[in-house]
Order: sequence, then C-alpha cells, then structure tokens
Amino acid sequence: MPFSNLKLAFALSLLFVPNAFATTVDFSNYGPLRTYAQSPTQAGSLTPMLRSGFSLPEGQKELHLSASAASVWAETDDYFADYYHNILEGGLSWQITDKWLIDTSYHWRFSGDNHLDSVTIWFHDAFGFSQNGRENTAKHQNQIFSKDGINQPNIADKTLNNAIILYVGYQLVENQHQGLSLGGSLYYNYVDSGPFENEAFEQALQLNYSFRYEKHHFHSTAAVSFKQGTEVLSGIRYDNHAYSVNLGYEYIAGRHGWLMELHHYQGLLETENDFSKSSNEILLGYRYYLDTSAIEFSIIENYFNMDNSTDIAFSLGYRVKL
Repeated sequence: MPFSNLKLAFALSLLFVPNAFATTVDFSNYGPLRTYAQSPTQAGSLTPMLRSGFSLPEGQKELHLSASAASVWAETDDYFADYYHNILEGGLSWQITDKWLIDTSYHWRFSGDNHLDSVTIWFHDAFGFSQNGRENTAKHQNQIFSKDGINQPNIADKTLNNAIILYVGYQLVENQHQGLSLGGSLYYNYVDSGPFENEAFEQALQLNYSFRYEKHHFHSTAAVSFKQGTEVLSGIRYDNHAYSVNLGYEYIAGRHGWLMELHHYQGLLETENDFSKSSNEILLGYRYYLDTSAIEFSIIENYFNMDNSTDIAFSLGYRVKL
C-alpha cells in the first residue's frame, strides 16, 4: 500500500477511535428537551424546566450546550413589544450518587437581529395561525413601549439576562417503568449596565414524574418558583410565587426521538394587563441519538394568549455523556 494511503487510513482510524471504545448509553437517559421558557417574563427570571423523574446512571455526567432564537410580538392598549431575543446556554449535570443529582447551567439572553420575522409570518400562514397584526408593521425591529413608562426604541445588542442556575435533585422512587424525583433550584441574575441592569436571586421547587414503556416516554413536572423585586423595565412588582405545569412525550424509533411538550406558566406580574395572565407554550422536537451524545432541535409556539408570550422560537442543542 502506498505511504500516502497508509497516512489516510491512519487519519480515518483516529476519527473513529472514540466510537470504537465508547460505552453505548441508553437513549432513555436523556429525558425531555433541554429548552428554557421563551415567554418574555418567564425567560427573564427563574422558570423551572420540564425534567425527567428518572436518575442518570450513578457517576455519569452530561455536558449540555444550546442556542435559541425567538421573535416576540405583542400589541395591546397597554404596551407594544416587537423584538428578538436569543439565549446561549451551557452547563453540566452530574449524578453524584444513585439518589443525588447536581445540574449547573449558565444562561446569556440578549437582543439581536436573528431575522425571524419573515420565518414567523410564513410559519403562521402555513399552519393557519393568526398574525395578530404582525404583518402590518416593519420587520426586524427591537423595541418596547408601554403606558407604564417603558420607552425603548432600540434594544438591539443589549444583554437581557446574565444568569447562573444551580439545580439539585433527589430521587424518591425509581423502577423499570416509573421515576419520581424532587428538585430545588437557585438562580442568580446579574446585568451590570444598560436598560436591563439588574441583580436578582430566586428559588424554585419542583416534583418530576416519568413513565416509560419500550418506545414511549412520558414526563411531567409541577413546580413553584419564588420571586422578589420588580420587573426591570416597567417597575411592576412580581407575584411572590408562580406555579407551572409541564408535560412531555417522546417516541423513540432507533436513533430517532420525536417529542412534543406542553408548558403552562402562571402570570408573573401584579398588573391588570396580559402579563398577569398565564403563558402557554407548545414544543415540537426532534432528537438524533449518537453513541454517547445527542443532537436535539425544537420549535416553540405560543397558544391561547398571544400578547404575553413569544411568537415563535427555535432551539438547537447538543448533549454528550461523559
């Protein structure tokens, strides 16, 4: 064999070494999508995520990275919001013992032109959703106004959140088909300058239940979060606590996972406008399983209340078992 061919064969073998020695991970260990809330007030504070009621194998770690792009549109007699927000998230989960899980993550949310207006209009037309007036205004704006004194004609490139989240979970019950876990979160957000300058410390408790049978996986979370202070731009006080209920289903076929989730969030603000009402999101997701990692994609759409939640959002994530 020519020397050049030997070099090529050696180079290709190096690419496949990790897979040759990797331990195949059970696909059922990934649980729900790792997609954070996208509604404006929920994205800007601690909102408990839908989590699996099952534990990971003892000692296993998972590195998770994701990016989300969202388009916000809301027009009422009290306020007008037409802007983009984007979230970059990264963190590490670690099943320390068979009972205890630690999950740390960092969230950076910022406003930047992600050109989703055209995609949003097309998506709403394709699936028969109302445009809610979006088609009658200029595209690619980043502005927020309200009767409460908000006057932000351009928030492009502004940091909205700069947050660290610590989640600690405890496994209550687990068998082949069912898992029940209890978890608590600590959230610290610090933005040092700009219109969203803020320092906040929040907490949450949640109960997670999961059921799985062969290719079918069901997940549920009921949670309460505890707020403090006021909303950054408006100065309206947060409710002292807010409830949320999340449901999820995944069908696994080979290396393919098809997911659907429903997230219901209680309104957060003590006000008479739509932000005191609940926010609802539906997520459609796809996950492709590699030997020791997974790539997941989701589309997030609001329903029921169009004026306190994100119009549409897209999320792409990568999760690898260590």
